[in-house]
Amino acid sequence: MSLVKMERRGGAAVITYANPPFGTINAAGSQEMLEAFRPLAADPAVRSVIITGGLPDIFIRHYDVGELSAASDASESAPPPPPPEPDRRPRKGFVALTDAIFEAPKPVVAAINGLCMGGGFELSLACDLRIAAPTVAAIGLPEIRIGVFPGGGGTQRLPRVVGEAKALEMILRGLTFGAEEAHRIGLVHELADDPLARALEIAAEWERWGAEGIACAKRLTRAALGRSVWEGLADERQSFPEVMRTASAREGLRRGRPPAQIQAI
Repeated sequence: MSLVKMERRGGAAVITYANPPFGTINAAGSQEMLEAFRPLAADPAVRSVIITGGLPDIFIRHYDVGELSAASDASESAPPPPPPEPDRRPRKGFVALTDAIFEAPKPVVAAINGLCMGGGFELSLACDLRIAAPTVAAIGLPEIRIGVFPGGGGTQRLPRVVGEAKALEMILRGLTFGAEEAHRIGLVHELADDPLARALEIAAEWERWGAEGIACAKRLTRAALGRSVWEGLADERQSFPEVMRTASAREGLRRGRPPAQIQAI
C-alpha cells in the first residue's frame, strides 16, 4: 500500500502522507516520500511543495518506535558504525528526506493538520514555513522520554528556529505544545483553520514571482548562520547580479517600476 500521494495544484505540488492507523513515519514511508519529492524539487514547473497529513488530526505523529526499537536491539551485537565522512550526505531514508527538503531550490511548506511530534516535527523543521491548525494537540520533540534524542535534524534545526535556550529546554525535557503555544514561541509561523488551503494561498504568491530570486533567497538565508557574515555577504553580492540577469527579474523590475511622473519627483 502506498503511503504517499502527490497531486498538482497549479504551480504547487501537494504531498500527502498517510500511514494508518497511527500516522507514524517509517523507513518505507520516508523513502517513498523522498522518491516523490526529488523529482518535484528538480522540476522547474513546480514552484513550491506542500507536505500535509492524510489522516484526521495527524500530520506525522512521530517516527515508528517499533522500528527504532528493532534497530536498537540489532545494534547491540553489531560493531559500531564508522564515523560519517565529512560533507557526505546520506542518499536514502529519513535523514536524506529532511536534507532534501531543507536544500530544495524552492519553498516547502508544512501544512500541519494534526499531531506533529518527533520525526514528524523534525520533517516540518526542514520545511521553510509551518502552518498549523489551531486544534493541533501536540507539536514538539519528546524523544528524550524514551531514552534517545532527536536524530533527524532536530538538535541542529530547532536552535535556528527558537534559539539555543528554548531548544535545550524543549529537547532535554521532551516538551510538546499545543498549536497556540507553538505559534506563540515561534515553532510555527501561522495558525489557520485549514492549513492546506492557507498553504495553497501562499503558494499562489510564489507563482507570480521569479523562481531564481526565490531559490537564491532561500539558499542564502539557510546558509547565513553556518558561516561568517563576510562569507555570506560575498555570496549574496555575487548572486544578486546573477539573478538580475534573469528574465523573471527583468520582468519583475519593469512591473514594479513607478510611473515616470513619480520618478521625476
